[in-house]
Amino acid sequence: MWIAAGSLAAWLWLLFCQGFFWRTDIRLPARTDPDDWPSVAVVVPARDEAAVLHESLPSLLAQDYPGRAEVFLVDDGSSDGTGELARALASRYGGLPLTVDSPGEPPAGWTGKLWAVRHGVGLARARDPEYLLLTDADIAHAPDSLRELVAAARSGGFDAVSLMARLRVESLWERLVVPAFVYFFAQLYPFRRIGRRGARTAAAAGGCVLLRADTAERARIPDAIRHAVIDDVALARAVKGGGGHIWLGLAERVDSVRPYPRLYDLWRMVSRSAYAQLRHNPLLLLGTVLGLALVYLVPTVALITGLALGSTAVAVLGGLAWLVMTGTYLPMLRYYGQPLWLAPLLPFTAFLYLLMTVDSAVQHYRGRGAAWKGRTYARPDAVVGDDG
Repeated sequence: MWIAAGSLAAWLWLLFCQGFFWRTDIRLPARTDPDDWPSVAVVVPARDEAAVLHESLPSLLAQDYPGRAEVFLVDDGSSDGTGELARALASRYGGLPLTVDSPGEPPAGWTGKLWAVRHGVGLARARDPEYLLLTDADIAHAPDSLRELVAAARSGGFDAVSLMARLRVESLWERLVVPAFVYFFAQLYPFRRIGRRGARTAAAAGGCVLLRADTAERARIPDAIRHAVIDDVALARAVKGGGGHIWLGLAERVDSVRPYPRLYDLWRMVSRSAYAQLRHNPLLLLGTVLGLALVYLVPTVALITGLALGSTAVAVLGGLAWLVMTGTYLPMLRYYGQPLWLAPLLPFTAFLYLLMTVDSAVQHYRGRGAAWKGRTYARPDAVVGDDG
């Protein structure tokens, strides 16, 4: 009974005291068009992205932006013709100028994506842009995406504006796992706190980050975060730690076109960085497993056990905790246009995330590090940067 009561207490605290993380009304803030539109360089790191590039790159090239804008696609050692396809798409569709270049293999101490970003930012700085748009190769933008981001950054005085792209939800496993991924992210990093000056919470969504170029230079981005596997959160912390004003919200017309049709695909996406999120700390791992069990698994077990054993108190406590959990998940399902009957299945999805997190730790201690796109990153204790 006390464990069930603890679970209900945890859910009441999350409901009222965790920045109303469960609400999905954090969208681009009020904005007005600037009198003069600043120049923007769009940097796209891409490694083996030929399968999705035909859907995403034309949307960037077709941006309806009143100022000067240019796209820099960095082909990070692709083996599927990503660079050649990008040039062919630019020739076919026209639009914004496109530069395609390759940085070569990353040196020790750099994750591949950030090495590609560094190369792209270096190319962009030759044009002296006021803003950098860092966007992934699987992100499709509405035609007014860039102008809306710039208008929001200028109107709100933000140094970084980031949108959590709407991920694809078509397969059964995507429906079960993807909305929960964003829900858990918002629970860890409540969007309302991120945009608040003075609040310590800092996060971004790496698929779409508009960043002032001078802010990036002052914060030494990406050099200062060159070893980061979870680069978007590291970027936001670097900007906010330097006194920058950041904002993160849910996208309305910025979408990821990358498919995750199988549980295996989603498992890899989560497990490659889950233990890095816990700083590779066994005590944090243990606490996370116990926390996930208390918050997400106990309500279901308490309800079923209470009913089976005739313990009304245990059943009521478990049922109330499950009800609060289900209610907080409904807004995210509505945002993704998913059937609301998926909400009571959140304990099952949370159990999958628990297993993914444990698997991430197991892979780490087997010495495999974080693997992505055929490249395995060294364990953090083996990474040595320029400063030793």
